[in-house]
Amino acid sequence: MLNEACRQLRVWRDQGHDWTISVNVSPLQFTNTNLIDTVRSALARHNLPPHCLILEITESTAMRNVDDSMAILERLDKLGVRISIDDFGTGYSSLLYLKRVPASELKIDRGFISDLVRDTEDAAIVSAIIALGKALQLKIVAEGVETQAQQDFLSELGCDSQQGYLLGRPVPAQDFPGVDHPA
Repeated sequence: MLNEACRQLRVWRDQGHDWTISVNVSPLQFTNTNLIDTVRSALARHNLPPHCLILEITESTAMRNVDDSMAILERLDKLGVRISIDDFGTGYSSLLYLKRVPASELKIDRGFISDLVRDTEDAAIVSAIIALGKALQLKIVAEGVETQAQQDFLSELGCDSQQGYLLGRPVPAQDFPGVDHPA
């Protein structure tokens, strides 16, 4: 999957799109001793700068063995790859860990977004996550945005980016709007 994502990004960048791409890393992949070499190899094979690749690691995966996880994340960071902590708020991370992790992005789990309405517990939690992320100079992404009210509220709170069916449905690369498609 990583190789295919890098291949597709190379196509888009050759078409003039200065995009990045995010790839989910499974718990098994994250603990694979070849992860760093696999990432380095995929970037080199497709002649991509490391900063255009964002690896999404779930909070629970990163917390499974904190010392080993930190070592892997630091090696990925030194490689120049960006790290996103996915499903944030669903695991058991400590603030001490969050301050040490070399992440550039926090993704708020859709479980907090699905019932997001002002003056609710979810709103308080989401507001706190956004404030915490901003204080740590992290980009904040909300997953599962499905209503205009959710989008408006998240924007008011300062959420940097949003994902969800309100904004678009998954499509194959060949159907992605705004790119050149082979004839």
